[in-house]
Amino acid sequence: MIHELLVFNDWLNGIVWGPPFMILLVGTGLYLTIRLGFFQFTHLRYAWRRTFGVMFRRRASHEIGSISAFQAVTSAMAATIGVGNIAGVATAIALGGPGAVFWMWMVALVGMATKLGEATLGVKYRHVDSDGRISGGVFYYIENGLGKRWKWMALLYAFLAGLAAFGIGNMVQANTMAHALETGMGIPNWVTGIVVMILVGLVTLGGIKRIAVTAERIVPTMALIYVIGAIGVLVSFYDQIPAAFGQIFAGAFSTSSAVGGFAGATMAMAVRYGIARGIFSNEAGLGSASIVHAQARNKPYAQGLWGMWEVFIDTLVVCTMTALVILVTGVIQTGQTGAELTSSAFASGLPGFGGWIVLIAIVLFSYSTMLTWNFYGEKSWEYAFGPKVVTPYRLIFIAFLFLGAIGGLTTVWDISDTLNGLMAAPNLIALLLLAGVLVKEKVQYMKEEREAEARKQADEGGPPEGS
Repeated sequence: MIHELLVFNDWLNGIVWGPPFMILLVGTGLYLTIRLGFFQFTHLRYAWRRTFGVMFRRRASHEIGSISAFQAVTSAMAATIGVGNIAGVATAIALGGPGAVFWMWMVALVGMATKLGEATLGVKYRHVDSDGRISGGVFYYIENGLGKRWKWMALLYAFLAGLAAFGIGNMVQANTMAHALETGMGIPNWVTGIVVMILVGLVTLGGIKRIAVTAERIVPTMALIYVIGAIGVLVSFYDQIPAAFGQIFAGAFSTSSAVGGFAGATMAMAVRYGIARGIFSNEAGLGSASIVHAQARNKPYAQGLWGMWEVFIDTLVVCTMTALVILVTGVIQTGQTGAELTSSAFASGLPGFGGWIVLIAIVLFSYSTMLTWNFYGEKSWEYAFGPKVVTPYRLIFIAFLFLGAIGGLTTVWDISDTLNGLMAAPNLIALLLLAGVLVKEKVQYMKEEREAEARKQADEGGPPEGS
């Protein structure tokens, strides 16, 4: 029975990640990029000033929401900055060659517009109960943005998202953590599974506020430590950096089979694994982050700016660092894959403690990802099946962590890829149909910002700041 299910998953995976879906995924990001006037390129500095640039200023917020804008983005990044940045990048390079990194970049560049749209719509169409409890996400912007006749697609997305959470945010994370701890410290997989179940349960049973506080503390600190460690490796191998970039660009369009430590790295494989692992990492197109962005005390488009940076940091910074470390150290020739490959690269570049940086990063990144994806899954199934499903869902989610910890690596990743593709399709269709709404939100937001800046400058007696 299990064998038949795996065969079926392989067949479905080939369809889900075939050319039509690739075109829909990248095409949606490209279409939104054009409709929004290439905003992620022309207003990148502006977006920084309006997000991280004002993060530490004390400002009164009149917007509804259960968490701050920064807590929303760190919670979302708790889901995105996970094993996809460590094991996912390594797997993409091992299976698709260095050229896969190029396609990760491409899907991230257009994905910045996709995630901007998801976060914006998540806030705009969120639902507020009579008791002030907030719910939001793809299913709400499908139902409230497209109308009741589209509710079937909202329900379909909610069902698939709740199901996908057991893959991308559960078993993959537990599996990678368990294997890393077994390899690095000799801890049996089943022990990791039990401990993870307890630690995830302690936080998730407290709801989004406890998840947000935990993510706000873990994600920025660990991401910074990981990036600093990667920079340390790159400094040691600085003379190999140009060659690494050369491998990436040459491999992106290579039509010949590769030789060495990775298998069949043709252009088709580079595109396939680059896009798949890029989406696994930054989740632009899945729509999942809109569920937590909807909780933010912020205006719709203003929260969208945070979503844009989420993709930039995740893929163009963290994933790129991982890829370069693997390529400059030459460990790709060992034939390793996944987190083991990344760990070897760090250990080679920073003897004595490089491997520990990766091990700690895997543990903390995986843990924070589990927390946020539990919230994504329960909110999805709450929409589909009602509030009574929340507690059972949490308990089942926690139980699946143990199954992931003791499961096979390849099987877990393949199933997760399939579920990701299935849940993305309804979201991408909704984004295409709601592109006009996003354009209006952008125009309105920019107008309000210009007027606010003009008033500020008038009060201070100076010319308005250009935006």
